[in-house]
Amino acid sequence: MTQSFYLESLGCPKNDVDSDKIIGTLLLDGLVQTDVVSLADLVVVNTCAFIEDARRESIDTVLELSAQRKFGARVVVTGCMAERYGSELAESLPEADHIAGFGVPVNITIKPSSESAIRPSGKSSRKSLAITSEKVPSFDLLNLPRPKSRAPWAYIKIAEGCDRNCGFCAIPSFRGPQRSRDVQSILDEVDQLQAKEIVLVAQDLASYGKDRPDELGAGSIVNLVNRVASKVERTRLLYLYPSDLSDALIDAICATGVPYFDLSLQHVSKRHLRRMRRWGDGTRFLTRIEDIRKREPQAAMRSNFIVGYPGETEEDHDQLLRFVEAAQLDWCGFFAFSPEEGTHALGLPDRVPATLMHERLGELREMQDAITARRRDALIGETLSVLVDSPGVARSHREAPEIDGVIHVSETITVGSFVDVEIANALGPDLVAVGALVDVEAQVDSAR
Repeated sequence: MTQSFYLESLGCPKNDVDSDKIIGTLLLDGLVQTDVVSLADLVVVNTCAFIEDARRESIDTVLELSAQRKFGARVVVTGCMAERYGSELAESLPEADHIAGFGVPVNITIKPSSESAIRPSGKSSRKSLAITSEKVPSFDLLNLPRPKSRAPWAYIKIAEGCDRNCGFCAIPSFRGPQRSRDVQSILDEVDQLQAKEIVLVAQDLASYGKDRPDELGAGSIVNLVNRVASKVERTRLLYLYPSDLSDALIDAICATGVPYFDLSLQHVSKRHLRRMRRWGDGTRFLTRIEDIRKREPQAAMRSNFIVGYPGETEEDHDQLLRFVEAAQLDWCGFFAFSPEEGTHALGLPDRVPATLMHERLGELREMQDAITARRRDALIGETLSVLVDSPGVARSHREAPEIDGVIHVSETITVGSFVDVEIANALGPDLVAVGALVDVEAQVDSAR
């Protein structure tokens, strides 16, 4: 009898790619995918372990899905949390039948077994499934088959791991050093997905190929961007470390027709950035942003910042406020510092009190919300080329999928098509095109 599986993917877009690889493998193994947990014979939770909130969400999700599963179904926990806390997680989470970390890639299969599956209740099932996990050659996960994209866009992970030593990040400790993929394997995946927009992701995107200079050559990321852009209508890049944003890469991004720059800045105070083991400062960042906008006035900018990293002073915070006002970024995320095991920051003194950290977060978010709203209002009356992601929902080059705002369009426009629309209104981060039917009051309430 054909078995079915349900998969829940948590965390960042890179995890979504890993989930697609698992789905592709399970489909090849003869399973069928279901969107209903209670119908699945196998429930897979691809977890995130980046910060405490993500770990809590992962645990809560496992417990919730375990409660919904049918009698005899198995729950497999995989992903970053499983890799980072494997044995500890197995002891503390009896609801999971199997913990399968894949910091080193893991191939998850399902097959009939004579053994009984033991549920948390202690009852055994008549029809049971044995989950086996087999360690495969490093990096194989990224090159496993993947199903056609369900949406008109898709993420592609071009490298795994990271060689940097940022003070707040534990990713290198469980994802390992950077390992770049072959260009051809990436291009083959582009063909498999059949998407209109490809979003390239990695822990350190602009460093792609630096670990394989003899094979991939200098300027590997520029070559890759050009090759992918020759295959699809839109190519977008996420997570660019500022020191590696070369002139050649800026030109390549602008040439794709998607001048969208997701810059991983994290802070702007030079002194504080060095405490974070990061490069740069606010002056350098502003100069680079201004240079990009001179080359491409329609460029969209996004960044993220950590607030409350140990040692952050009022002057550091004031520098960040001044930068946010001066930079006028389209999109910006601000996150509270989370002390993580295995990081340099864990043992640092001068912790910022939680109340002060949240005051600073509130101040920054209020400022950025106003900036984003003004920049969206400025687009009213403009005609934009958009890709329709789902009925009534589209994006221009200014909006990354699942991260930024959207553009509401007529539900009669075919999903997956590119169309030119005139912007009639703005609702916070979202835009409304002429002819779109939107419940304005509901949108405003949602924004609140």
